[in-house]
Amino acid sequence: MSTTTPVLDLSRRIDGVWNESIVPALVDYIRIPNKSPAFDPRWREHGHMERATNLIADWCRTRAIEGLTVEIVRLEGRTPVIWMEIPATADTGADTVLLYGHLDKQPEFSGWEEGLGPWTPVMRGERLYGRGGADDGYAAFASLTAIEALQAAGVPHARCVVLVEACEESGSVDLPAYIEALSARIGTPSLVVCLDSGCGDWQRMWSTTSLRGLVGGNLVVETIKEGVHSGDASGIVPSSFRVLRRVLSRLEDEETGRIEDPFFHVDIPAQRVEQARLCATVLGDAVWSKFPWHAGCKPMADDPTELLLNRTWRPALSITGARGFPDLDAAGNTLRPMSAVKISLRIPPTLDPKAALARLKELLERDPPHGARVRFEGEKASTGWHAPELAPWLEQSQDRASRAAFGTAAVCMGEGGSIPFRGMLGRRYPGAQFLITGVLGPHSNAHGPNEFLDVPTGRKLTACVAQVVADHARRA
Repeated sequence: MSTTTPVLDLSRRIDGVWNESIVPALVDYIRIPNKSPAFDPRWREHGHMERATNLIADWCRTRAIEGLTVEIVRLEGRTPVIWMEIPATADTGADTVLLYGHLDKQPEFSGWEEGLGPWTPVMRGERLYGRGGADDGYAAFASLTAIEALQAAGVPHARCVVLVEACEESGSVDLPAYIEALSARIGTPSLVVCLDSGCGDWQRMWSTTSLRGLVGGNLVVETIKEGVHSGDASGIVPSSFRVLRRVLSRLEDEETGRIEDPFFHVDIPAQRVEQARLCATVLGDAVWSKFPWHAGCKPMADDPTELLLNRTWRPALSITGARGFPDLDAAGNTLRPMSAVKISLRIPPTLDPKAALARLKELLERDPPHGARVRFEGEKASTGWHAPELAPWLEQSQDRASRAAFGTAAVCMGEGGSIPFRGMLGRRYPGAQFLITGVLGPHSNAHGPNEFLDVPTGRKLTACVAQVVADHARRA
C-alpha cells in the first residue's frame, strides 16, 4: 500500500464485514459466560471456554484468506489457544507479523444498568454492551478482517500469525508454555500487533507506549482467637482493623495516596513525560471526567499531566476485596478477631515485580503493632512493559492510518493496566516493533458494569491495522 493509497480505500469492505458478520458473532460470544480460570476454577467442567474458543475458531475458518490455517492448540492442564497462520503474499523472506488477542473474560461484577447484563448483548446506537466484546472478543475478528481486506485489494503483506489465548485475565499464566511450545512455528516477529489496550478518546488511533506492572495478595491481621463483646474488650484488645490501617500506612500516605517507600518509584523517562503533556493537551478534563464521579468528589491532582503520570508511571494502591467484615445488617457489637484485605499495587513499567513483591511482604510484616499476627500472602507479580524506540516507518504509518481512518493524528500514551503478554514478548523478541492499541475508550468500563464496544471505533481500528501491516511489508 503506497502512501497515496489511503486506508479508507479498504473501509467499505471492512465496514461490511463488521456489520454483517463480526457484530452478530460478538453477540453470540457475549452470551457465553467464559470467565477466566482465576474466576471459574471449574472452567473445564462448565464448558464455556470451549464454546467460546470454538465459536471464534469456526468464524475464522470461514474467512476468504488465501493459505489461512486455523488450529486449536491444547497443552495438558492448560487453557487452549487459537493458532492461525497466513503465508506472505510478498517476498518478505522470513519476516513475520504476530497479532494477539484473548477470549477469556472478567467476572460479572454488579451495578449494570436496567436492561443490561454481562451475558446479555444489547445494541444501543452503535455500541454493543456485554462482557468481553471490547475486552477482548473483537481482537481475533478484527485481525483477520484486516488481512482479508488487504488480500481482497491485492495489497502485499508479510507472513502473519494470530495467537488468541484464553487466560489473559488470569495473568496469562498459561501463555509462556504455549510461546515456548510454538516458538519454532512463530519464528521471530519483527512486528507485534496487540488489540487489547485503551484509547483516550474516540477521535483518533491511540498507541500504547508503556504498561504498569502489578503485585498483589492478601494482607491478614489477627489479634484474638475469636470475636468478643466490644464493650468488654475495646480499649484493652487492639482492633485488628486499626492494626491493618497502621500497617497500610507504611506503604501509602492516606492523605495524598502517594506510595511512601522510594523502592516502588522509578525515574520517569523524559520522552514519556512529554507524551503525557501532549495527551493532557488533547484530552484536557477528559483525563478525569470520564469516570463516574459522585457530585463533589475530585481527582487526586488538578494538573491533567500529573494525573496521567500517576496513572502510567507511578505506583498506586487499590484495596479490591475484604474478609472478616460482616454485612452491615448483620454486624453486632463485636470486636472482630481478624481483618483481611486484598491488595492490588500497580508498579512502574520498569520495576522488577518479584523484587517488588518481596519488598511489599517485608514492609507489611515487619515489627507488627501490638505483636499482632500480620501476614502478607503474595499472589501476583506481573511484569510491566516499556516500548522500544519507535521505528520511523511505524511512527509514520500509525499517523497516516489514524488520519485516514479517523481524520485526526495518532497519539501515543502509557496505560495504567497490566498485559503480561507485552513484557513476555518484549523480552523474547527484543528487536520487534510493537503496535499496542485498542477500543477501550471513555466509559467503556472493561472489568466493571456496562462494558461496551464502540463499533465505529472497532471498524476504524481494523482499517488502521490493515494500513500498518501493509506498510510493514513495504518498509525500507
